[in-house]
Amino acid sequence: MADLAVSLLVLSGIVLACEVARRASARLLSGGVYGACAVELISTLQLCACTHELKLLGDAGVSQRPPVLALALTYGTSVVHALTSCGATCNPSGACERFFRERGGGLSAGTRVAALTARVTCQFAAAVAARAAVRSVWARGLSDLHTRHRASAFRCASPIGHAPLLEAAAVEMACAFVVHAAASCTRSLQEKYRVHAVAAVITSAVYAGGSTTGAVFNPALAFSTQFPCTGGTFAEYSLVYWMGPLLGMAASVLLFDKVILALSVKSTADTIERRKEK
Repeated sequence: MADLAVSLLVLSGIVLACEVARRASARLLSGGVYGACAVELISTLQLCACTHELKLLGDAGVSQRPPVLALALTYGTSVVHALTSCGATCNPSGACERFFRERGGGLSAGTRVAALTARVTCQFAAAVAARAAVRSVWARGLSDLHTRHRASAFRCASPIGHAPLLEAAAVEMACAFVVHAAASCTRSLQEKYRVHAVAAVITSAVYAGGSTTGAVFNPALAFSTQFPCTGGTFAEYSLVYWMGPLLGMAASVLLFDKVILALSVKSTADTIERRKEK
C-alpha cells in the first residue's frame, strides 16, 4: 500500500504541476496558435506522465490487488484529464479527426494542415519529455517500487510480444473506434456528463484490450510508454500503435460522418416524398 500511496501522490503532483503550467501559459500567451500549442504540449505531457506511473503500478501488480483498483485508477485519471485538458486532443488520432471534421471551418487547407502538424509535433514532443520526466522522478527512489524499477534500468516489456501482430493491431483499432465513436455519440451531452460517459468507455476498452496491447489507442502515448519496451520492433510497434488507432479513428469518422449521415438524409428525403404524395 505504501507504493500505491506514493504513486497517488506522484499522480497528484503531475496534475497540479501541469495545471499551474497551463494557467501560466494562458496568461503569458493569451490564446492564439502559441497558446493552443502550449496547452497541447502540457496536457499531453500530463497524460503520458500519469500513464507511465499507472503502467508501472500495473506491471508490478500493485494496482491489481484488488483488480478493480486498476480500473478505478484508469477511470479517475481519464476524468481528471478530460476536465483539465482545456480542449487539447493529446492524441494524434484525435487531432486528425478534428482536422477531417473542421473542413467547413472557413480556413484554407494549408492553414489547417499547418495547425495539424503543429499539434501532432507538440504531442510527440510531450511524449518524449514525459518519458524523461518520469524517469527523473523514479530515479529519486520515492518508493520501493520506484527503487526496484531504477535498479532494472527502467526496463519494461510490451504485451504485444505475447499476441499475433494482426490481432494486436485489430485490438488497438477496435479500441480506438469504440472511444472515438463514444466521443461522437455524446457530443450533444453536457460536458459534466459527457466526461464520465467517455471515461467509462475508455475504462471498458482498457479492461477488454489491456492484456493484449495495453489498450493505448493513442500514437503519441504509445510512443512514450510502449516503444521503449522490449518485445517488438519499431515496425511492429508502428503497425499496432500507430496504424491501428488511425484506422479505428477513420472508421468512426466514415461511419458517423458519411454512412449514418447519408442514411439519415435519405430517410428524411423519403419521408418528405411520401408526404407530398399524400
